[in-house]
Amino acid sequence: VQLQASGGGLVQAGGSLRLSCLVSGYTFSLYNMGWFRQAPGKEREFVSAISRGGGRTNYADSVKGRFTISRDNDKKTLYLQMDSLKPDDTAAYYCAADRAILSAAVATTALDYEYWGPGTLVTVSS
Repeated sequence: VQLQASGGGLVQAGGSLRLSCLVSGYTFSLYNMGWFRQAPGKEREFVSAISRGGGRTNYADSVKGRFTISRDNDKKTLYLQMDSLKPDDTAAYYCAADRAILSAAVATTALDYEYWGPGTLVTVSS
């Protein structure tokens, strides 16, 4: 199983970025997916998650209304559209796959995710 995130970079506050996570090695459409982030010196935190069909989503309060998670099961790709970025959004962003196939819950804790990508760095300047 491989997850490869891309799309990170340097952006000014108020700007936008779109992260992508290409998945291979398993049946993408059977698993819920999530995004997490980790800022320097801080613990990894939940950002957003989406059900396997895309119909249900969860967001951290800190990104609600600014970030949008989506997925394309045909392309085996997970997305995170990030708008109105703030310096506090600076972090390495990781995509992850739920450890349970056909899971009913859209999980928000890292322990519920088994497969992780290497992360992509997002830096927001003030």
